[in-house]
Amino acid sequence: MYTTSKPDPVRLEIFKNLYQFIAEQMGIVLQNTATSVNIKERLDFSCAIFDSSGLLVANAPHIPVHLGSMSESVRSLINDKGDTIKPGNVYLSNNPYNGGTHLPDVTAITPVFLQSSENILFSTPLFYVASRGHQADIGGITPGSMPPHSTTVEEEGILFDNFLLIEEGNFRETAVRYYLSNHTYPARNPDQNIADFQAQIAANERGVQELHKMVSQYKLETIQAYMKFVQANAEESVRKAIAVLKDGSFIYQMDNGAQIQVKVTIHPENRSATIDFTGTSGQLNSNFNAPKAVTQAAVLYVFRTLVDDNIPLNAGCLNPLEIIIPVGCMLNPTYPAAVVAGNVETSQTIVDALYGALGVMAASQGTMNNFTFGNERYQYYETICGGSGAGINFDGTDSIHSHMTNSRLTDPEVLETRYPVLLESFSLRPDSGGRGKYSGGNGVVRRIRFLEPMTANILSGHRLVPPFGLNGGEAGKVGRNWIQRQNGTEESLDSTATVEMNIGDVFAIETPGGGGFGIS
Repeated sequence: MYTTSKPDPVRLEIFKNLYQFIAEQMGIVLQNTATSVNIKERLDFSCAIFDSSGLLVANAPHIPVHLGSMSESVRSLINDKGDTIKPGNVYLSNNPYNGGTHLPDVTAITPVFLQSSENILFSTPLFYVASRGHQADIGGITPGSMPPHSTTVEEEGILFDNFLLIEEGNFRETAVRYYLSNHTYPARNPDQNIADFQAQIAANERGVQELHKMVSQYKLETIQAYMKFVQANAEESVRKAIAVLKDGSFIYQMDNGAQIQVKVTIHPENRSATIDFTGTSGQLNSNFNAPKAVTQAAVLYVFRTLVDDNIPLNAGCLNPLEIIIPVGCMLNPTYPAAVVAGNVETSQTIVDALYGALGVMAASQGTMNNFTFGNERYQYYETICGGSGAGINFDGTDSIHSHMTNSRLTDPEVLETRYPVLLESFSLRPDSGGRGKYSGGNGVVRRIRFLEPMTANILSGHRLVPPFGLNGGEAGKVGRNWIQRQNGTEESLDSTATVEMNIGDVFAIETPGGGGFGIS
């Protein structure tokens, strides 16, 4: 018989892997049952398990910007719905001001109720499971719901705020379909949205089933105790990583003239850190504002990557960190600020600013190169890889999705089968990484030819400001976006742009390289 007053090292390892295994099983179900290319092929989704307070316990290694912010969504549900949460309910949320990232990332949250040994149903959930998937379209002013020039969140699509999707086992299809359609900028493909929501429901149900199995095998008291032990283990691992860090500060300039300013102060006496974003630009009239939950997710990611131990990303990682984000700055905006690029672009700049302040790694490409195209019939979204930054004793990596994104590109055969486009070329971009003692990784060149008229959009960064090098290392090369028209003329595009594509036109994207580290 094992005690639950302190962790047994072997059991701790078992439970760390068990919790993560459940989240991975959820992800497999979601991938297998989803309809959209975005979730099924690009794997732009995340699954995780939370305790009764909504604190993250474990996740599968999915998308960092999702995983570090989902806890805020679950806790918002608990605070908002409280005693009305019933067995058999499932909720939808994508509210950027309640733990959401941006509107296409819709989270399905399922409370997990259990019975006592006397077969009495507990009155409140003992766990929560959640899956977040990037919808191919959730409305808004451009197909794909990643508008480059939105100025309010309403222009970016439909906002779900703890919407009751399943009520005591009954799927509210009529209600959700009405919600998707009854908007100034409605969803363009509600059937696909509903199919993907159902896939998320199925993924959550797998999590519920696996948690029930775990409880029946190990007993509730043990499961709950080891959830706390796993979080405490993650906290101790982060404290160990902090103990070898030094104070630092950094100012990061963006293409749009905004800046991220961060100061990291290490407190050796209790192995904790203060991360202060005072001095960062105020709320923007563009969509590069990052919701507070996204900023927190970026901080969590950075400190998790500094840990050598194999620990699940969870709420314990945050305990040693005090994060100061002034209200009303671009990293903690107020409603109705537009945020669609804040999730995908500004999150990357936060990560690089933190690595720069800590002096451990040069800048990555610092962008996700968000490319969308579509019309009323088709909607497609992808992020495009680039170079990662070099570090103290390693080169950067060529053509990789780095930091806050962990999705992949759609296979060319699937892309060309599902959409009227031709992937004309996809290649490395030589000499785009910054040189140094250790060199930054190279970016890529991607060219897509359109076979039907469509609207295309690019949301990107580092087209003007190069990704920085560190300790004398050179900066990476900036990226470039342009159109090659069928008649041979070329049109250069800004970091963010919307353009009408005609038959035979090519949209070309050169992604940035990573910065170098040290003098060569």
